[in-house]
Amino acid sequence: MSALYDVAAIGNAIVDVIAPAQDAFLGDNGLTKGSMMLIDEARAHALYARMGAAIEASGGSAGNTVAGVASLGGKAAYMGKVAADGLGKVFAHDMHAIGATYDTPPLSGGPATGRCLINVTPDGQRTMCTFLGASTELTPADVDPRVVEGASIVYLEGYLFDPNEARRAFAKAAGLARASGRRIALTLSDSFVVERHRPALLAFIETEVDLLFANEAELTALFQTDDFQAAVEAVRGRTAIAAVTRGAAGSVIVTPAAEHFVRAAAVDKVVDTTGAGDQYAAGFMFGLARGKSLPDCGALGSMAAAEVISHYGPRPQAPLAELAAGLA
Repeated sequence: MSALYDVAAIGNAIVDVIAPAQDAFLGDNGLTKGSMMLIDEARAHALYARMGAAIEASGGSAGNTVAGVASLGGKAAYMGKVAADGLGKVFAHDMHAIGATYDTPPLSGGPATGRCLINVTPDGQRTMCTFLGASTELTPADVDPRVVEGASIVYLEGYLFDPNEARRAFAKAAGLARASGRRIALTLSDSFVVERHRPALLAFIETEVDLLFANEAELTALFQTDDFQAAVEAVRGRTAIAAVTRGAAGSVIVTPAAEHFVRAAAVDKVVDTTGAGDQYAAGFMFGLARGKSLPDCGALGSMAAAEVISHYGPRPQAPLAELAAGLA
């Protein structure tokens, strides 16, 4: 059956606030370099007041991936919750501006639109503090069957494994996708997600997921080992495809019968690693939806990741379709 969308994603609708910072700033504010921590609204306001000059852009992991798919020339849809406030309007405008379908009703009378405060040190590492706000209010009612059933790949963001209603939304989306013969993709999102929800994630992966995205730290955390190859062997066969990123060491694509090693695409200077995994997923899924081989999917992912780490911000600045044409 033909698809209306290459990818339909469900995730935390977040506005990113990105600023350069020194290591001393992280220490002064009790932040662990390279980590992601959840904060409340009061802490979000206090930290924002101390940050340097910032770039503000609609983000959220799955939202960034949708932007990457659109930049590649793909058709994408997004489901995520914002509040009926100024930032919520900005988020919706940005999604429509990139050509994505976004019709999730905004939340009224609840928490404000979520935001992620990202401090980027000179080595390109990002330290994230996230106020989830309205994004955690996603419910099964927000999952549009027409969108899920019309997507080649339904992409689920691991960060949404925390709220119970959002996990129920995942279950609804997975059921609709499975009944329609669509692929289900999941990104583990962060090691802390894995630590909090390992048994549930493993069960979901084994029963529902066709395509798993993880970085090396997330995969080894999932299987509680420091041995990367042991983690690769552990994931083999639990899902049809596992795409595991390793930074400058490239990525490994694991299937029950094979492994494919994909080189990292060259980049002159790493400026900001925010969004690298999101864009890798965008390139990979775009390729898969368009019938590319797994190594070619990995190459598209690496190309998209290299573009995004060459500048501040989690979404592509150069048209990825043009870069992909050069890659071909």
